[in-house]
Amino acid sequence: MLKISDNWKDYECLDAGNGEKLERWGNVILRRPDPQAMWKVDYTDLWKKPDGFYHRSNKGGGYWDFNKKLDEYWTINYRDLKFKVSPTNFKHTGLFPEQATNWDFIIDKIQNSGRKIKVLNLFAYTGGATMAASYAGADVVHVDASKGMIEWAKENMRLSGLENNVIRFIVDDCLKFVEREARRGNKYDAIIMDPPSYGRGPNGETWKFEENLYNLIVACTKILSDKPLFFLINSYTTGISNIVLDNILKTTLLPIYPNGKIESGEVGLPIKRDNLVLPCGIYGRWVSND
Repeated sequence: MLKISDNWKDYECLDAGNGEKLERWGNVILRRPDPQAMWKVDYTDLWKKPDGFYHRSNKGGGYWDFNKKLDEYWTINYRDLKFKVSPTNFKHTGLFPEQATNWDFIIDKIQNSGRKIKVLNLFAYTGGATMAASYAGADVVHVDASKGMIEWAKENMRLSGLENNVIRFIVDDCLKFVEREARRGNKYDAIIMDPPSYGRGPNGETWKFEENLYNLIVACTKILSDKPLFFLINSYTTGISNIVLDNILKTTLLPIYPNGKIESGEVGLPIKRDNLVLPCGIYGRWVSND
């Protein structure tokens, strides 16, 4: 099933094609590479003078070229949440707007649960899902291996006015953290994860999506509560079908928690110019039937 993040006001994917996308972040226009945009488009004038243009290098990586001086960072809103946006050296901005459909899901499930929910967010990055869960009323534990991303997430917490809510920020290797939580007997009603294709923990631990995802999900089943609300995985790993996530959840969570259903599909963004959809990744989730 395709989930489209089409409720934005401060963000738009204006156009996409030729391996690139053109986006509006607040009042800033950015042009960035996107390997999914493989179709051809004619470059309009808007393409030719963006505020920021990320050029990919033949040697890997790339660099930003700015046509006007931008602030070091600016903010955009989604519903009642506010996020810091800043062009980084790796073409990213600190926020993945296609994840808004998952934030809507998180908010809806928590607010309609009728009980206090404890959420664990793994590979939590700058905390879009953390802020959504906290805004909905959950207590959240936010885990990421990057101290810099944790600090960015704390800024998003303050920007969204959530600093008085219960959010624990932890710099750690996600699998090691989950295994320690199991030994401590700590339980969670909902688990969210956005594992990278490849990464390293704070102490040099190696993460490879194809090798480590299954074991992480199995480890997570040991820290779910007796009545979990949902389990949500998002992935940008090239070549992995959403059916892979579907199958893993069906063979790990469903036997333990049969009173739920498995859903999977793609997440995407509407393209303003031609009403196409830009595919942006996959998701898989187990959702309680209660």
